[in-house]
Amino acid sequence: MALTSTAVVVCGHGSRDPEAMGEFELLGAGLRPRFAGFDFATGYLEFARPTIREALDAVAARGARRILAVPAMLFAASHVKNDLPWEVNSFAAENPGIDIRFGRDLGLDAKLLAAAAGRIAEAAPDRREETLLVVVGRGTNDPDANSNIAKIARMLWEGMGFGWAEAAFSGVAHPRVDAALERAARMGFRRVVVFPYFLFTGVLVKRIYAQTDEAARRFPGIDFVKAPYLRDHAAVLDAFVDRVSESEDGNPVMNCRLCKYRAQIVGYEAEVGAAQAGHHHHVRGIGVDNHHDGHHHGHDHS
Repeated sequence: MALTSTAVVVCGHGSRDPEAMGEFELLGAGLRPRFAGFDFATGYLEFARPTIREALDAVAARGARRILAVPAMLFAASHVKNDLPWEVNSFAAENPGIDIRFGRDLGLDAKLLAAAAGRIAEAAPDRREETLLVVVGRGTNDPDANSNIAKIARMLWEGMGFGWAEAAFSGVAHPRVDAALERAARMGFRRVVVFPYFLFTGVLVKRIYAQTDEAARRFPGIDFVKAPYLRDHAAVLDAFVDRVSESEDGNPVMNCRLCKYRAQIVGYEAEVGAAQAGHHHHVRGIGVDNHHDGHHHGHDHS
């Protein structure tokens, strides 16, 4: 198959925050040269254009007969398990002559861990044994995805030599950021580093930083440090290249052993086998005021 008949489509969430959109496009600009022999496009699930469907249609119209669609998302929750596969499967059903392959989330990955360590090191180059690290994830209604934040916090704690580490979430899951910072402030450390485990800025990252500033005002004897998020770190770009390669080779294996839609997970037994359906028809490509997190999602649950 000629390289020009293959396209890479990076599937983002989309945001109403112009800075977040600018950073996503910066990541796309960093990835584009890595796939010089392929067509390349980005698309968004909501709040921005082109939509994922528009991006898929565009590369198909330019002659792509194999499309490698890769989610620009850290963990397999909500959108990766349900909405994005629904978009890809709907396109595939209407375009049977095109081989479209859906990649997996970035996930727990040594390259992402290295990128996280690099960002944290920018904020805390020394005295880590005297420092408490707070790793903040987005938070979802999927316990498997949430547990990844706890594991990342532990690996960074031990790997970088911090005195202690806590995991927190910007929403949906607990502990929330304000509660985690309150706890951190009472543990006796004179420095607390807050690291948002996010790819891009946006409402949530800015809220995390604002909560950190508020904690600094409440506890003036503690040095609260805001570490930068992942953004377009070179190791992040490398991880994306790996995900595309997996899709190209036909083996993008997701971790389904603890997925609440495939296994009897404590507290989520009723969600096994839930039907897959898209939930973002009303916000494709537009900004709305009533969107909220916490949708019910799954993936191909048979």
